[in-house]
Amino acid sequence: MIDTKLYLYNTLTRHKDEFVPITPGEVKMYSCGPTVYNYFHIGNARPFIIFDTLRRYLEYKGYKVTFVQNFTDVDDKMINKANELGITVKELADQYINEYFTDAKGLGIKEASVHPRATENIDAIIDIVSELEKNGYAYNVDGNVYYRTKKFKEYGKLSHQPLEDLESGARIDINEDKEDPMDFALWKKQKEGEPAWESPWGLGRPGWHIECSAMANRYLGKTIDIHSGGQDLIFPHHENEIAQSEAANCCQFANYWLHNGYINVDNKKMSKSLGNFFTVRDVAAEFDYEVIRFFMLSAHYRSPINFSKELMESAKSALGRIYTCLESLDFLAESAEDREPNEAETEVLSRAEEHKNSFIAAMDDDLNTADAISSIFELVSDVNKIITASPAKNVCVRCAAAIRELGAVLGLLGKTEASADAEIDALLSERAAARAAKDWAKSDAIRDELKALGYAVKDTPQGQQLTRI
Repeated sequence: MIDTKLYLYNTLTRHKDEFVPITPGEVKMYSCGPTVYNYFHIGNARPFIIFDTLRRYLEYKGYKVTFVQNFTDVDDKMINKANELGITVKELADQYINEYFTDAKGLGIKEASVHPRATENIDAIIDIVSELEKNGYAYNVDGNVYYRTKKFKEYGKLSHQPLEDLESGARIDINEDKEDPMDFALWKKQKEGEPAWESPWGLGRPGWHIECSAMANRYLGKTIDIHSGGQDLIFPHHENEIAQSEAANCCQFANYWLHNGYINVDNKKMSKSLGNFFTVRDVAAEFDYEVIRFFMLSAHYRSPINFSKELMESAKSALGRIYTCLESLDFLAESAEDREPNEAETEVLSRAEEHKNSFIAAMDDDLNTADAISSIFELVSDVNKIITASPAKNVCVRCAAAIRELGAVLGLLGKTEASADAEIDALLSERAAARAAKDWAKSDAIRDELKALGYAVKDTPQGQQLTRI
C-alpha cells in the first residue's frame, strides 16, 4: 500500500512535503523521549501518542520502520530529585523508566526499536563532541565544552528566525566562561556529588542537546528520515541538534521535522502553580488509558488541544459508541445465518471500502487523525443501520474486521469483546440462571452489578448481549 502518497508538514520547509524516505521501503525515525525523574504528564503524552501513530501508519503502509526514542537519564532535575530522595541518579532513572513503560503500554504506545539511555552512550557522545572540537565548532574552558553557535551559519533554519532574534528572545544563562552568550554546553565539568564519566576534558557529563545527536547518529546514521517531538522543542533543543549534527557530520541531519501543538487545561496553560498539572497516571485513575489516546487523536496533531474533564467524558462516550457497534457485531456473528449478503448488506460492505479509502486519504494528508476517526464513525453509522436486521455471519465478521483494522492503525480498539472477562462471564451465567428460574429480583440485582462494573446487558432472542457504558 506504499503507492498512496503521504504528505507531512515539515517544520524545516514550512509546508507539506511528500514523504520520500532515504532508502525505499524503509524509514529511520527519531522521537525525543522523556527525562525520567517523574511520571510523565499529559503534555508529554501527546507527542508519544502522535508519533507512535505515525509509526503505526508507516508500518500499515508497508514500510519497515526503525524507531528510536531516547531516555534522558542524567540532568540537573534528575540529580536534584535523586539527592532529595537519598538515592542514586541511576536508581531514580530505573524507577521512572519502569513507570514510563507502565503508562506507555496502557496508552497503546509500542516499544521503540531502540530505547537508548544517555548514560549508556557516553562514548558516542564523547566522539561527536571531539569531532566538533576538531572542526572548530567546540571549545574547552576548564573542563566545560561549549558549542560556537555563531560559527554554524544556518543556525535558526528550523525556527525560521535569524540568530539575532533568537538571541534577544532567549533566556540566556550569564556565564563568563563562554565566548558568546548564545553558545551552549556540550560537556559539563563535574560538580561535587554529581555522577561523572571520564573524558578528554576531565570528569563530567553530557549536556542535554548533544545526547540526541549522538544517539540518532549511533542507531540511525548521519542522516535520518524523520525527527519528531513537541512544539516546545523546536528551539533551542532541535535547533541545537541540527547545529551539532550537521557541523560534525557535514551533511543534513533529518529530512523531515514534525512537531505537535501544545495542550491547554481548561483553556489555560498547564502549570503546577495553577494547580492544573496532571500526569497520565492521574488521568488514568479516572479515565481508561485508551480514552486518553482517543482524546489525543481526536484533533489534528499540529493544532492546540484543550484538556478538560468534560471533553474526556465526551471522548469516553464516543469511543464507547464504536465498541458498542463492535460488540454487537461480535455477538450477532455467533448465531448469525451463514448466507450470502443481501442488497443492503452488500451496500454496507461496499461503503466500508469507501470509508477505508477516506481513512487512508486523511492519514496521507499530514496524519489527519481527526478526519480518520470521522471515517470510522461513518462506517459505524452504516453498520448500525443493518445490525437490527439480523445480518449474515460473513457481513458481521467483515464489518467488525474493517472497524478493527482502521482502529489498529490509530492504536485503538484492541480490547476483546466485553464478555471475554471471566468475572463478567460468571455474572452473565448467574443472571441467565436467575431468569430461567424467574427470579427477577436476582436478575435485576446482577444487572445493576454489571452496570457498576461498566457494562449494560440487553436480553435479545439470541441471548444476553453485553455492551460497555
